[in-house]
Amino acid sequence: MIDRRGLLAAALAAGAIRSAAAQPAWPDRPVRVVVPFPPGGSNDIVARLLCEALRERTGQPWIVENRSGAGGNIGADAVAKAAPDGTTLLLTAPGPLTTNNALFASMPYVAARDLAPLALVATVPIVLMTGPDLAARNVRELIALAKAQPGKIAFGSSGNGSTNHLAGELFRSMAGIEIVHVPYRGAAPAMTDLVGGQIGMLFDNLPAVLPQVRDGRVRALAVAGARRADALPDVPTMAEAGLPGFEAEAWFGLVGPAGMAAPLRARVAALVTEALANPGLRAKLAGTGAEPGALVGEGFGEFLARERKTWSRVIEASGARAG
Repeated sequence: MIDRRGLLAAALAAGAIRSAAAQPAWPDRPVRVVVPFPPGGSNDIVARLLCEALRERTGQPWIVENRSGAGGNIGADAVAKAAPDGTTLLLTAPGPLTTNNALFASMPYVAARDLAPLALVATVPIVLMTGPDLAARNVRELIALAKAQPGKIAFGSSGNGSTNHLAGELFRSMAGIEIVHVPYRGAAPAMTDLVGGQIGMLFDNLPAVLPQVRDGRVRALAVAGARRADALPDVPTMAEAGLPGFEAEAWFGLVGPAGMAAPLRARVAALVTEALANPGLRAKLAGTGAEPGALVGEGFGEFLARERKTWSRVIEASGARAG
C-alpha cells in the first residue's frame, strides 16, 4: 500500500518548484478539472479543495466538472481525448487509472498509454461501516452474522470496480463469507441506502462518511489501512478488529492527456506541490480525513504501475467484472 514516509519531501518540493520557475506563466485560461463521479463523494470533495487552492495561487479559474458513468470511464475518456494544452485534466479515484482496464471487457482508452501522470493529490482511509439496524457491533460479529446468513447481507459501493467495491471483495475472500455486492453511481447514494437500511454494510472513503459516522447515523467498525485514522482514533484497524493482513486505501490522482508536453506536465505538478505545501489546504484536507500526497511525474507513474499489478490480482481472484 501507500508509503507515507516520503510525503511532501523537501527534495521533491524543491525540484518541482525549480521546474515551475523555468516555465512561462500558466494557466492563462480556465482549467477544467474533470471528476468522473457524482458530486458529494470524497473524490469531489478533494477536487474542490484543490481547485480552490489553485485558483488562489494562479489567479485563474480552476473549474470542477462532474462527468460520471461507467465506473469513471466516461469522464476519463473525455480527458484522454482532450487537447493536450493543460486546460482539461482529470482528478480521479483509482478505478479509471488502475483497475478498470482489468474489470471492463471493452475500454474506450488505455490509462497507461492515454493519460499522463501528474500528481498524487491525496490519500484517504477506507472505513468499513454498517447500518444502524444491522446486528453487528464489530468486525468479528459481522463475519459471524454473514456466515450464519450466507448471501443475505448486501454491501454497497460507489460502483463496479471502485476501490471500495474491491475492498468488499477482499473482505469477502479473506473472511470466507458470502455477501452480495450492490453497485451505485457514486458514494452518496450508497450512503443514503446504508442509513436507510436498504444495504447492510459499506466500505467508503473517510472524507465522505465522517459526518454520518460522527452523527451516529452509521456505525464505523474498522479502518482498512495499516494504522488508525487521526479523524477516528477510537476505530480499530481491520487487523486490530480480527482480520490481520487486510489492507486497502483510497487515493486521488491528477492526470492529463498523454500528449501534454513535458514542461507543461512539470508546471502542473509544481503548482499542485506548492498548493499541497500550504498549511491552509493541508488543514482542510485533514479536516476531511485526507492526507496530502507527494508523488509527481514519473514517481506517480511508477506508483500507478504498482497499483495496477496489485489490484489486478484481486480482480482475477474475485472474478469481479464490470460492463
